[in-house]
Amino acid sequence: MDAWGAHLLYALACASFGAGHSLFAGSGLRRLFGRADRLAFNLIAVVHLLAVLAVGVVLLGGRPDFGLPSAVAAVMTGVSLLGAVLLLWFLRWYDLGRFSGLTQLRAPAVAAEPEPLSTTGPHAWVRHPLYAAGFLLLWGRAVDPLHLATAVWASLYLVVGARIEERRLLALYGEAYAAYRRRVPAFVPWRGRAA
Repeated sequence: MDAWGAHLLYALACASFGAGHSLFAGSGLRRLFGRADRLAFNLIAVVHLLAVLAVGVVLLGGRPDFGLPSAVAAVMTGVSLLGAVLLLWFLRWYDLGRFSGLTQLRAPAVAAEPEPLSTTGPHAWVRHPLYAAGFLLLWGRAVDPLHLATAVWASLYLVVGARIEERRLLALYGEAYAAYRRRVPAFVPWRGRAA
């Protein structure tokens, strides 16, 4: 298969993940899985993501890297490592029980209450800290066709996914979220406390 065909198929695989992830992020899984909906959502997402990445490896893996100068490659590695460290650090501000779906299984009454709007920690700097760290991780690894394509398609999904997520957050938190959104940037900490 030629490079264009491989990139097109990988783009379609990535689009299938984005569409499925956004579709299932709504309340549709609740009817099927009840209080295990978040856990089911995460398991489906992991399996789908692994399948998409496998498609990428088959189609684009093994192609030569871009031959970047060693200084540029070192900076990109640093950017990727920074993204990984920030991702792990930012997870400290999330309720990982709710995030994974385990709280919904163990304590459904607690999980039924919406989480308070988080505007502290990394959320004081950007509205989507995990996505911001993800951008660094993705683009720091974009040294060959597979990783560049992954960075492009994943970044597109993160931007579109953030918009979809923000509609849900506006519906949930109303004016409190609207004011937060006016004050804090989405991905790059360039105004407010971080400036």
